[in-house]
Amino acid sequence: MSMDVTFLGTGAAYPSPTRGASALVLRCEGECWLFDCGEGTQTQLMKSQLKAGRITKIFITHLHGDHFFGLPGLLCTISLQSSPTGTKQPVDIYGPVGLRDFLQHTMELSHTELVFPYAVHELVPTADQCPADEQPGITHGERTGCRPGAGQGRTIHLDTEEDAYLLVDEEQFVVKAFRLFHRIPSFGLSIMEKRPGKLNAQKLKDLGVPPGPAYGKLKNGISVVLENGVTISPQDVLKKPVVGRKICILGDCSGVVGDGGVELCLEADLLIHEATLDDTQMDKAKERGHSTPRMAAAFANRCQAKRLVLTHFSQRYKPVALAKEGETDGTANLKKQAESVCEHREVTLAEDFMVISIPIQK
Repeated sequence: MSMDVTFLGTGAAYPSPTRGASALVLRCEGECWLFDCGEGTQTQLMKSQLKAGRITKIFITHLHGDHFFGLPGLLCTISLQSSPTGTKQPVDIYGPVGLRDFLQHTMELSHTELVFPYAVHELVPTADQCPADEQPGITHGERTGCRPGAGQGRTIHLDTEEDAYLLVDEEQFVVKAFRLFHRIPSFGLSIMEKRPGKLNAQKLKDLGVPPGPAYGKLKNGISVVLENGVTISPQDVLKKPVVGRKICILGDCSGVVGDGGVELCLEADLLIHEATLDDTQMDKAKERGHSTPRMAAAFANRCQAKRLVLTHFSQRYKPVALAKEGETDGTANLKKQAESVCEHREVTLAEDFMVISIPIQK
């Protein structure tokens, strides 16, 4: 099963002629999941090889404009490009408390009715995710009178035992969120692929399981009862599960809150981490709730990530292709800073429209 990540916007604060605002897409078997949706994301999508209509899930890491101001426009454009007969799949949107009201008010003020259903699932932050004087005054009471097509969605609280939020648990993937420290509540996301063990053909034959629907049930974890009354459990005929791929995406932060983030990112195949400013401005970065290459690399070391991708660069840093030889304000210097502390793991600088494939683990 092919899987890749496309970076649509890798800049901080605002879109520029050389970098779009924060947005990336995880694509797997034709389905697309969007992570953050800064202003201009729909234009970036049109310039890419992706199709906006295939987006079925959207994850917003935090409610700063460069991460979600593009969301209402994108939803409207997808609706305009969709068939009015309702063939577009529903869209599930995940983000911090306040996102549901934002979309609800935006759709009401613009008198917009989407031709596809959507639901906003809100994560309830904890008090230690941002400075005390910047705690959001947002309530998360239930709204009534949703516009047509807008599902109420879930309100998701922290699982204190696991120190994580369970967002998605489907046949192929589990998605969990963890807390980050920023100027407002921000979250990281861990996308883990499920790869159950293959069916043991010889055991199936020995136990007398006939080919057909029973095979599918067993592979999906469902026990079957044979005609002779014998119950066959999945563990009787499945080989050892294969370790699935793991992609971790961090919103803006100057660090993680608690140990949940480290556990969820452990041995990630791809760790995508912001590096807004260079290491010489670490104090400034921390003051603004951001990270530097050294900080990102230290977290990659801590969770033993296999590959680190730096993104969310201040607009002052020129893309590698535009930086002149000898200039110190290009992103190439950020890569060197991360590599100086990374423990033999690959470091990549994200650029708009870069595509990174995540191969299946052998």
